[in-house]
Amino acid sequence: MTTELQLLLKTARDGDETALGTLLESYRRYLKLLARVQIGQRLQGKADASDIVQETFLDAYRHVQEFRGDSETQLLAWLRTILAAKLADVFRRYLGTKQRDVALERSIEEGFDQSTMILHRGLIAPGSSPSRRVSNQEEAIRLADALGQLPADYRDAIVLRNLEALPFAEVAQRMGKTVNSVEKLWLRGLTQLRKSLETSQ
Repeated sequence: MTTELQLLLKTARDGDETALGTLLESYRRYLKLLARVQIGQRLQGKADASDIVQETFLDAYRHVQEFRGDSETQLLAWLRTILAAKLADVFRRYLGTKQRDVALERSIEEGFDQSTMILHRGLIAPGSSPSRRVSNQEEAIRLADALGQLPADYRDAIVLRNLEALPFAEVAQRMGKTVNSVEKLWLRGLTQLRKSLETSQ
């Protein structure tokens, strides 16, 4: 964790809500992307990823003093655990079950890990030198931020194709477009994403 992030976390624990807000905001796009993939695979757009991330942040505000970690990895793991519980609540609501299901929360967290690995491995420009790479987690956060800045059609095509692993025909159906137009959006999106990542290194 950088000195700046450590200072923000310490200040947030001391009750500074502005510091906590700044800290959480740096993970918004990453957490939203993880939530979106899980919703897309299980509920196909019936829930809103932004709302779930906002609920995650509200829980983090309420319980920040209970967080005992001192690294970015630990902070992100804590936030992902809260997010998994929030998603599990949404799934239970839509699926009509009432009891908490720890196995479901674990399954969601495993899905987060898989999405992070795909983000790191599959979407980063091939041939990036190892000396220019940061950790998988930091890279995934950076990539989620870059994805969040793409036009919506590019982003949707990449998320559905690469993270949800849908065939182009299903991506086209979900987006209400032809397969040919989706393939072009996907290629343009990947090109723009890779350029964005290269310029931000």
